[in-house]
Amino acid sequence: PERTQLHAPTERDYQGRTYMHVPGELRRLGSAVRSDDEASAQTAGSAPPSRLLREWKGAHAGGASAVRFIPTSGHLLLSSGMDGMVKLFDAHESLALLRSYGGHSLGVRDISFAPDGRSFLSSSYDGFTKLWDTETGACTGAFAACNRGGGGGASPNVARFCPADANVFLAGLSDKRIVQWDVRARESTLEYNQHLGAVNSLTFFDSSRRFVSSSDDKTMRVWEFGIPVVIKLIADAAMHSMPAVALHPGGRWLAAQSMDNRIVVFGTGDRIRPHRRKVFAGHLVAGFACQPAFAPDGAVLASGDAEGRVWCWDWRSAAVVARWRAHDKVAIAADWHPRLPSRLATCSWDGSVKYWE
Repeated sequence: PERTQLHAPTERDYQGRTYMHVPGELRRLGSAVRSDDEASAQTAGSAPPSRLLREWKGAHAGGASAVRFIPTSGHLLLSSGMDGMVKLFDAHESLALLRSYGGHSLGVRDISFAPDGRSFLSSSYDGFTKLWDTETGACTGAFAACNRGGGGGASPNVARFCPADANVFLAGLSDKRIVQWDVRARESTLEYNQHLGAVNSLTFFDSSRRFVSSSDDKTMRVWEFGIPVVIKLIADAAMHSMPAVALHPGGRWLAAQSMDNRIVVFGTGDRIRPHRRKVFAGHLVAGFACQPAFAPDGAVLASGDAEGRVWCWDWRSAAVVARWRAHDKVAIAADWHPRLPSRLATCSWDGSVKYWE
């Protein structure tokens, strides 16, 4: 059964506001400048973090799997782990654990906020993607991977809300399918079924009109949202599996973590093609789906690696601008604060979640 625990001293402050209230200073900051072209990225304001702001040691028994800042404001941080739990932290003032969410019998592979941050999805090896209310901790939906003729044993590797419609999300499954769910009807409405291996990542782009999926079959496939026919197959004999993908804030580029120890870049124009001259390298990730992340202005790209280090590259030159030992085991995920361009969250198989600035 699903359960939740509030760890904050009180549910509401003296003005009756919950932790969902965005602090005034973050509202006044506005959104970060999103530099899309090469020239503006050169003078953007983000910089690699230089010190550890907070460590939540032992946040997840058995290892952490993902971290996500709440969209737009970034004042809350969500993490998931192999203990089947999802945890919510204050990322602005107290830096304390606020709430924990439990409802999975096996480890949680992936988490994803709705565009407004008021709910989120957790995808688990137990075969369920669950929908949670961020504020109350209530589980408002459970979606089984084997619901529509998929058979037993399938589990969701990734789930993403459609940015243009928070009532619809996609789940990429271990049995090669991508299932589209409607949270109001509590049923699957469409299947995208052309991959030959487990689906590992889903990334919307082009104002949510298209999305790209990557798979263990060592291909990337581009789909028009709502139409289950591949419109572009990205495959090459020299390509490796790319289990983690990040969209540049400007929307024109995709950065894909390749299992040959590189991050490769694809343009998102009408003809999606690799950017051969822009490759980010130096880190060791072969065999590990380390999630890369862009600074909110797009000027810096960050990624963890198999040795627990975090790497930061300049987007324009692809040069390494910072690297440091952050964790004792694989640094499996990173996420950049959407408003404060020098703050970065990372998590690791050592069970810790760390917050840098």
